[in-house]
Amino acid sequence: MLSPATPPPSFEMSVKYDDTDENETLLPTSPLPLVHDGVRARAWTTLFGAWLAIAATFGYIFAFGVYEDVYTRADVASATGIRWIGAAQLSLLLATSFPAGLLHDAGHFRSVTSFGSCLFTLSLFVLSTIGLGDSYFKFLLTQGIVMGVAAGFVFVPSLVIQAEHWDTRSTLAIGIASTGLFAGGTFFTIMLNQLLHHGVSFAWSVRASALVVLGMLLGDKRVSMKELVTDAPYMYGSLGGLFLNGGVYFVYFYFQRYVIDKGMDRTFALYTPAILCGAAIPGGILSNLVATQCGDVNHSLAVTMLFFCAFILPFFPKSSTGIVLCAIIYGASAGAWFSLFTSSIHTMSTSTRDCGVRLGFAFAVGAVAVLAGTPYNDWLLGARPTSQDDWSLAFILNYLFQAPGLFSCLMVLQLTTR
Repeated sequence: MLSPATPPPSFEMSVKYDDTDENETLLPTSPLPLVHDGVRARAWTTLFGAWLAIAATFGYIFAFGVYEDVYTRADVASATGIRWIGAAQLSLLLATSFPAGLLHDAGHFRSVTSFGSCLFTLSLFVLSTIGLGDSYFKFLLTQGIVMGVAAGFVFVPSLVIQAEHWDTRSTLAIGIASTGLFAGGTFFTIMLNQLLHHGVSFAWSVRASALVVLGMLLGDKRVSMKELVTDAPYMYGSLGGLFLNGGVYFVYFYFQRYVIDKGMDRTFALYTPAILCGAAIPGGILSNLVATQCGDVNHSLAVTMLFFCAFILPFFPKSSTGIVLCAIIYGASAGAWFSLFTSSIHTMSTSTRDCGVRLGFAFAVGAVAVLAGTPYNDWLLGARPTSQDDWSLAFILNYLFQAPGLFSCLMVLQLTTR
């Protein structure tokens, strides 16, 4: 279970007098390695619990491409209506991060994460009782709204708690915890595809995944708004997240459909979201290892530029080998950017007590772009794009939408290096 940090046990100090030196030397009488080993073990278990919690909630939402394919074939709703479910999930997760961060900073970590975990698991079991022929609004309410809100109450507190357990390595710990969403996206994409395409009913496929989620979740000073909005580097960083979030999820949501439209094997296309998510895991970890040496903000700018350039790659190759290679490069760069965005916002916090509200507010700002992206991209692509020109237009406009995010990162670098 995740748990708030507790200070290490105190130890007595004895005074030793040296006849050859008039100064007093303080020496500890308690075994320091035992004290630090206990704190270290608690920190590692908290990190593992956070990783599992994020994989089970945010990671599960990243596997929505599987549900989109099932709902489309079952004619649950129009293509636009189905994608509204995924957009609602993700945007509400990010928007709920702000109140979740406020509650965490107010000392309600256990209550917030317990509520979110129970609600998320319950919503999955409720989803399993809905038939594919039932009303569309049942899917939107259960999967789009309730699951999104529940995941938001787990996500930011699971990241922020790392700052209370780690000192010099808190940035790396937050980066590792955030890779849970890509690991969960990879795992649940493969699991659901295997169940749904090998004779298991929709209801029991969802129930099986809900039991896995349940097991993963069981394994584990307030700041004024004026202070936030007047912090220029922080606001530029949040604004950069707004524009970059508007483009990063375009590939994750539409890449499987793009591969199918190119005439690739359908079975191969089903695993492209898993390739994207799987490549993001080492990208997120390695980028934070480098950031601990050369600084979060400096490294974030370099990774943002790499991600900005890599955005173009998945839409060029014409063979399955090229698609896999480009998906790996894009997934790694996207994982590095997301992980470093999270840790960079953390380093702008004045203390661990305002870390939650800062992370939550930054993610809530990004929710605006995610929610607006679905009708925007549906308007660009239409229900069934038939030509490369449709995809080219959607890609170019999403690419240009991210350009102000790169400018915002440059402003953060300029302001923090004065």
